[in-house]
Amino acid sequence: MNHTNIIIAASIAAVFNVAHAAEPASMLPASNPFAKVSTLPFNYPAFDKIKNEDYAPAFEEGMRQQKAEIEAIANNKKPATFDNTIVAMEKSGQLLSRVSSVFGNLSGANTNDTFKALERELSPKLAAHNDAIRLNGKLYARIKSLYDKRDKLHLDAESKYLLERYNTDFVRAGAQLSEADKAKLKTMNGELAKLQTTFAQNVLEEANASALIVDSRAELAGMSDKAIDAAAKAATAKGQEGKFLIPVVNTTGQASLAVLTNRAVREKLMALSMARGSHGGKFDNTQVVLATVKLRAEKAALMGYPNFAAYSLEDQTAHDTTAVNKLLGELAKPAVNNAKKEGAEIQQAIDKANGGFQLAAHDWAFYSDKVRAERFNFDQNELRPYFELNSVLTNGVFFAANKVYGLSFKERKDLPVYNPDVRVFDVFDADGKQLAIFIADFYARSNKRGGAWMNAYVSQSSLMGTHPVVANHLNIPKPADGEPTLLTYDELRTMFHEFGHALHGMFSNVKYPRFAGTRVPRDYVEFPSQVNEMWSVTPAVLANYAKHYQTGAPMPQALLDKVVASKKFNEGFRTTEYLAASILDQKWHQLGVSQIPTDVLGFEAAALKDAGVDYAPVPPRYRTTYFSHTFAGGYSAGYYGYLWAEKLDADAVEWFNENGGMLRKNGDYFRKMLLSKGGTMDAMEMYRNFRGRDAKIEPLLERRGLTEK
Repeated sequence: MNHTNIIIAASIAAVFNVAHAAEPASMLPASNPFAKVSTLPFNYPAFDKIKNEDYAPAFEEGMRQQKAEIEAIANNKKPATFDNTIVAMEKSGQLLSRVSSVFGNLSGANTNDTFKALERELSPKLAAHNDAIRLNGKLYARIKSLYDKRDKLHLDAESKYLLERYNTDFVRAGAQLSEADKAKLKTMNGELAKLQTTFAQNVLEEANASALIVDSRAELAGMSDKAIDAAAKAATAKGQEGKFLIPVVNTTGQASLAVLTNRAVREKLMALSMARGSHGGKFDNTQVVLATVKLRAEKAALMGYPNFAAYSLEDQTAHDTTAVNKLLGELAKPAVNNAKKEGAEIQQAIDKANGGFQLAAHDWAFYSDKVRAERFNFDQNELRPYFELNSVLTNGVFFAANKVYGLSFKERKDLPVYNPDVRVFDVFDADGKQLAIFIADFYARSNKRGGAWMNAYVSQSSLMGTHPVVANHLNIPKPADGEPTLLTYDELRTMFHEFGHALHGMFSNVKYPRFAGTRVPRDYVEFPSQVNEMWSVTPAVLANYAKHYQTGAPMPQALLDKVVASKKFNEGFRTTEYLAASILDQKWHQLGVSQIPTDVLGFEAAALKDAGVDYAPVPPRYRTTYFSHTFAGGYSAGYYGYLWAEKLDADAVEWFNENGGMLRKNGDYFRKMLLSKGGTMDAMEMYRNFRGRDAKIEPLLERRGLTEK
């Protein structure tokens, strides 16, 4: 989703949360906007009333309140019941949840120096607070007493599964450890929380510090005049008057590499990107990585596992390292072979242009676009005039949601936002009843983390009486004032992808907060969002939004045909760069305590070579030192999950196609069987109930061009 929100509060908010129902007496001043549930529709946050200084006291009081609530549950003299223990825990921590959701979300979307300082201060405190709950012996004794007789409690299916999940959550958090080992674990968790925060902040600061600065417009040849003007403006804002600045963002590959004609400038930009976090200085992440890997391995050993990946994967749908290694290993060789074939074709294009050099990583995007143009007779830039942002959103993303699920959308301007570029929409179900509020935050900012993600400010829960308030975040470069926002094909696909996560959150129809929306296994959560990408090129949808931003003329059928024909183009590259990052994630987290290296980049090179994915023109999508998915939390030992989920996605897309495609009956069935259920049952059982069988691998292989010819 890149929806892994690296939110420091997630460990608390994801388990004990939401807002509504009776709360304990508060010591927080009534003037603090977090003191009470927001009175705005659907408890939408009062962004206009929240100040930086409101967060710290709200966190302190929120932790105090939940601690008191948990102590009351643990020390209850009455025998444990499902209501006085499990339901009571679900209702606890409402103030903490309110402040956590806003602070955690804005720390990624709209951070500032106060946020960063508070984040560093809070991360170990929240880890300790979480440990105090999960490692409370009396509390776990009550949970286990219920778990041991769960078949005799006459609980409905969701309630029984909640009880089972609570038991699993507590066991995996260390509830069965000795008191001495619990103390060790608490120390480890506090240190890990600090390290993850440091890593995330270093990545953001390093991205800003590593921007490419050039002296002349000529060096940026290939970029549009408007883009060069924006680079000049960005340089001036950084005190570099008369120069030009190209930011380095997120992934190893940078968008400008596809258009810059000056090879030396391309090389410098790629070098800056790949060196992030590994060249010394205050934002270097090498020692942070080594400390993190060591601590995670020690934590796994303390919990009785051979390595952190084994510990982490046990609670995912993949279950173990054998299954993950098998998937990655089976795909690595055909993916790299495909990439090398693509590389040979690119080399031919270089030679044909009398380039006089061997293909390197900084050449790939530039020349692959030329190969694409020659083979399919179109340039990617031909598409952009037909992909104007507002048309893609309203006539594409929203239109598809209407056709498939019956949803309708109405923009509203009366609710406060944290940045003027943020837009807000009411979402209505097919029966006309409001279902959710959707927040759209699409533009890149220097105080916004890279990538794209979805998050929830309020999650649906019938127990708490809450309705979804969900947000999508992208990092689309903002054009100059008065200019249209024209998307690349990747940005278009990302918009549909993230809205798939939003639908997962909006369609949630569960009782308990623990199961709301996207609170499913990490290697399953990308599945619904990837399915939603299919509508981006469905003819009826594409015809509705792909219209020239100036003339309104529809995208020519011939161009559309070329887009569809080129869908598998560059799949060797795309699969290899992803696999390389996934393999690095596993290699780091399958290390035992005694196997931790001292040389981060040396280990990375050896790991890629050992896995057969060390093809220099295609570096990993993320190198170790800026791999936030895995070292800032969220997807540690879990980056493989995108591919794991894509197996389900490709199989589900096949189901839609077999059953007539874009039909309301199909959407309603998909919503009923999958999107509405959140985490209320085993994820793979949920998929089998939908499909009538396990997912097959063949649709994925076909999609990625990995089938034998």
